[in-house]
Amino acid sequence: MREKKQIPSLVKDQKLVQKRREQIIESAVALFIEKGFFKTTTREIAAKAGFSIGTLYEYIEAKEDVLYLVCDAIHHELEERLLQSVKDTRKGIDSLQEAMVYFFQVMNDMQDRVLLIYQEAKSLPKDMLRYVLGKEKDITQIFENILLRGIEDGSIALDRKDTHLMSHNIMVLGEMWVFRRWALGKQFSLEEFIQEQTSLILNQIRKPKEEGKIESTGSVSN
Repeated sequence: MREKKQIPSLVKDQKLVQKRREQIIESAVALFIEKGFFKTTTREIAAKAGFSIGTLYEYIEAKEDVLYLVCDAIHHELEERLLQSVKDTRKGIDSLQEAMVYFFQVMNDMQDRVLLIYQEAKSLPKDMLRYVLGKEKDITQIFENILLRGIEDGSIALDRKDTHLMSHNIMVLGEMWVFRRWALGKQFSLEEFIQEQTSLILNQIRKPKEEGKIESTGSVSN
C-alpha cells in the first residue's frame, strides 16, 4: 500500500479530525472548482466549512495541506468506486469491459473533481505531488491487473509486455471525456462515447473466436 503523508493536527481525537477534515475537503472542493486554488483563501475555506480561521489551523498547517487532502479524497473515491465494479470470478475480457464502462461513468460523475486534480496538483510540494501521482498509478494498475488476468485465462490476446501501455490507454480514454467534454458532448451522448471507446480497446485485444460487435453492458445514466 502506498504510504500516505500524515498531515499534523493539534487535535488528538482522530474521529473529530476525520469529521472536520471531511468538512474542510468538501468546502475546499467547491471553492477550488469555482475560483481555483490560488484565488481561494484559507479564510474562505474556514468560513464555508463553518469554522473560524483559528479552528481551521488546528487541523492543517498550510493551504497546500488542504489541496493534498482534496486530491487524496478524490482519488480514494475514484479508486473505491472502480474496484466495486471488478469481479474476479468473470473472464478477464468480460471484467475489463464492465470495469471500463463503470470507469467512464464514474469519470462523468466526478468530472469537475478530476479536472480539479489535473489543474491544481502542480501547486503541491514535491513530496505531496509524488504521492498524488502515485495514486493515479494505483488506479491504472487496476486495469493492468485485469488485462494480466485475461491473458492468463485466455480471453485476452495481448503480450504481457504491452499491458502497462494498454492500461494507460484506457485511463486516457476515460479522462478524455473530462478534458474534452465541451466538444465531445456536442456530438456524442455519454452512452455513445462509452460504446465507441470500449469497442476501440476490446476489438484490439479480443481473442479471434470472440471477435464481433461489442454489445452494450447496460444503459448509462448521465
